[in-house]
Amino acid sequence: MNTSGQDALAEALDADGFAVAGLAVLTARDPREAARALLRGLAGCGRPARAVVWTDHGELLFEPADASTEAHRQAAIAAFSGQPLTTPEAPDVRLLPPGAADAGALVLADPGALAGLEPSPHRLLQLAGQRLAELFSMQRLQDAVKELEQAEQLQHALFAIADLAASDRDMQGMLRGLHQIIGRLMYAENFYIALYDPRRETLRFIYFEDEMDAGMYDPDEEIPVAQMRGSLTLGLIRHGRPVRGPSEDIMQLLGLPLEEGIGTPSVDFMGVPMQRDGQVLGALVVQSYKEGMGYTASDCAVLGFVAEHVLNAVERKRSQEELERRVAERTQALAEANARLQQEIRERERAAHLQATLYQIATLASSTHSDEAFYRSIHQAVRTLLDAENFYIALISPDGSRLQVPYSVDSAGEERPDRPLTRGLTEYVLRTGQTVLIDDAGVRALVAAGEIDAEHYAARTPAVCWLGVPLPGEDGVMGVVVVQSYRPELVYTEDDAKLLTFVAQQIASSLLRRRHAEALQALNAELEQRVQARTRELRREIAVREQVEAQLKHQVMHDPLTGLPNRLYLRDRFERALSSLQRNPEQVFALLYLDVDRFKLFNDSLGHLAGDTVLREVSRRMLECVRTPDVAARLSGDEFAILLEQGAQPSTAIKIAQRILTRMQAPIAVGEREVQASLSIGIAIAHPRYLTIDEILHDADVALYRAKSAGRSRFVLFDEQQQTAAMNVLEIEQNLRRALHQGEFVPYFQPIVRLDDGAHVGYEALIRWQHPQRGLLGPGEFLPTAEESGLIEAIDWHMYRLVCTHGAPLLAQGGFISVNVSARHFQYEDFDQRLLELLAETGFPPERLRIEVTESTLLADPDAVARLLQRLQAAGVGAALDDFGTGYSSLSHVHRFPLRKIKIDRSFIRDLDQPEAQRSHAIIKAVLTLAEALQLDVVAEGVETDAQRQALLALGCTQAQGFLFGRPEPVQRWAHTAGNA
Repeated sequence: MNTSGQDALAEALDADGFAVAGLAVLTARDPREAARALLRGLAGCGRPARAVVWTDHGELLFEPADASTEAHRQAAIAAFSGQPLTTPEAPDVRLLPPGAADAGALVLADPGALAGLEPSPHRLLQLAGQRLAELFSMQRLQDAVKELEQAEQLQHALFAIADLAASDRDMQGMLRGLHQIIGRLMYAENFYIALYDPRRETLRFIYFEDEMDAGMYDPDEEIPVAQMRGSLTLGLIRHGRPVRGPSEDIMQLLGLPLEEGIGTPSVDFMGVPMQRDGQVLGALVVQSYKEGMGYTASDCAVLGFVAEHVLNAVERKRSQEELERRVAERTQALAEANARLQQEIRERERAAHLQATLYQIATLASSTHSDEAFYRSIHQAVRTLLDAENFYIALISPDGSRLQVPYSVDSAGEERPDRPLTRGLTEYVLRTGQTVLIDDAGVRALVAAGEIDAEHYAARTPAVCWLGVPLPGEDGVMGVVVVQSYRPELVYTEDDAKLLTFVAQQIASSLLRRRHAEALQALNAELEQRVQARTRELRREIAVREQVEAQLKHQVMHDPLTGLPNRLYLRDRFERALSSLQRNPEQVFALLYLDVDRFKLFNDSLGHLAGDTVLREVSRRMLECVRTPDVAARLSGDEFAILLEQGAQPSTAIKIAQRILTRMQAPIAVGEREVQASLSIGIAIAHPRYLTIDEILHDADVALYRAKSAGRSRFVLFDEQQQTAAMNVLEIEQNLRRALHQGEFVPYFQPIVRLDDGAHVGYEALIRWQHPQRGLLGPGEFLPTAEESGLIEAIDWHMYRLVCTHGAPLLAQGGFISVNVSARHFQYEDFDQRLLELLAETGFPPERLRIEVTESTLLADPDAVARLLQRLQAAGVGAALDDFGTGYSSLSHVHRFPLRKIKIDRSFIRDLDQPEAQRSHAIIKAVLTLAEALQLDVVAEGVETDAQRQALLALGCTQAQGFLFGRPEPVQRWAHTAGNA
């Protein structure tokens, strides 16, 4: 055969080999089978390769598997990353498909083995690359489908777990259901759940199913972790992360000694911790004892995902069972309480029945029935409590020799006539004085003992059960009440004996009362005449008593001084008027609240007898001004009230008030002198909003206060604005207390200057309120309320302390600070001592402090004020007379007090820049002359214009203060100026 024929034959053979190898590659069902076909094909083409390599979920897979050497792994990693190894000993690498940028596999061969490939091996590589790409794509699709199936299966499992947690199964039933659900996800023949209590350091295996160690743990037993040192479960909980593999390997991983292991070692162990907020609270474990039956990373991920839901389900079921347990306990407790309540109800019904029976027996004592009817009624009453078809009462005769039976009912026809006392069963009770409950055998025993005569026993019909109770009398036992039974089915009990004993006391009491009633009835005839005579006498006494009671009632309901109704009487009439108003809103009434103006002056100057005369005359004049149905009452002291229930309101109330004010214009004769008294009247008109008397009294009192504040001798009709104003005052007072407690008051300082050069010689401290909502408030907005409420003293002392602590920087170059002192402080003899103690405590020099007082303060108690000012002056604290010229004093009074300065009121300064200011010039000149004579400094207040300043300089005034020189500002505003003065 020639050469060309041989080449043709070789090509034909190569083509056949390629076809066989290509067909094997194309028909391969997985990457490993395709790789084996490719390796066989390359070997058949004379290009043997060592291995085919590809990746699966980030893991390098080799065919054949034993080709997975470190050198091959490094070469494959470099080739897949696009940086093949170039060392001489590096294996030859071809990507599949050849030259593809996203090759999924590669072929490893000896160095140079794949260089210069012929068409057949080259096409085989391309074909294998395409088939592997198809298989990889199919595998990814299959993996995706499998993942979706697993996700769906997992979702169904989670839904099933949630349903189990909400089901009515008990804990173990739910856990068995959980086991079945997890068994559908993976191999879980051996499965358990352990809970860990980190606070108690205990483990509890709430569910444990194991083919090798069945019954190893009690689900209710708490095992201390100290007893579980070699436990894989405890190691897993301590480890805090999932573990998977043979139990011996995991024990080594967790650092557990193999010799201390607990339970049978497993071929494959998989456990995941159950966590809540980063804290491990238990473990979920499956394990296998069979070779080839193991767990994958996917199983571990699924179990870890399920673990949290299992923990939720367990905790939810535990909470549910705990709730059910508490509900059951509460239900049991309620059932027991209900049983006790039912028993108590029965006992109370029995007690009520007993009480009714006793009451019925007690009422029989006062009945007028015959003796037969009386005893029959007692028998009927006893029958309502116990079976008393055979009943009799036996009594000892008055002489004590016979036994009388006034009443007897017996179904056996037993006759019980009166008889002498013998030694019968009835006499046995009389003799012993004890309740006897006995049967026929007991009676025979008493006969044998000699307590009862045998003849008497033989003469009576034997009873199956006999119950006799003594009736206590005034001098011992007076008789016996007996019930007995001839029927075996009727036997009395100890409870019956106690009940009849209790009833017997009431029977005895009724018998005694009936005896006493009969005895008293015999005396009625004798006492009848006495009663009639006594009745006539009592009628006379009753008439006198009714007269005394009427007088006492009048005294209780009226004022003894004026004879007017008092507060008690008025409130009673108020109650009726208010009730009528609530039933009929048209029944409007009015209240006049009256107060005698300056009544204390009458008492203090003329004496209490004169005050009583004034009150009586005021009462008389009031009565002259009201009509008959109206009520004029004295409430207390000099306070009166008039209730007007008829007439149109408020016109009628206004007319009455005007009439009273006019009538009070006439003087009142008190002894040998006449006094002028006036009234202030507050009027409140009834309205459906009033629910109580105190509400309308309060509103009338508010109107009265307004009348007095407006100048007295007038009336004021209450309206809502007055209520709002009163509430505003209360709100300000409450806020003042809060502000004092929270330090909201701050000191402001206004400079006092020399008129010639404007230099600061001192400062007046003024209070401001830094209100949290309204901002900075001046003294006029809160000091009147502080004066009225009595808070002014506490505020003043707080202000003095603030001035001493904050004002020190203003005195760096000398000068003084003046503070205003209320007249209230001069009521206390120790004011000077307290002020000096404050100065010493704060370190403020006394000679740098000036106190400013008003003329009214000086004249309130001149001697006391002079003593206090003298002591303060001796300590270095000077005094200044503020607002000079506005009070009631005269210039002649100034020399009586140790003053250093006079402050001319701003009302005289205001007109100095006006064309007609001669009067102000004259007054200021006179003050300056007086001050010069008394060696006093003079400060002009309220200087606001330069013209006023020039006028004061011309008059000889040297010091002033006012907005022209500076408004009141915080200490920081003036500290720099004071430092440079």
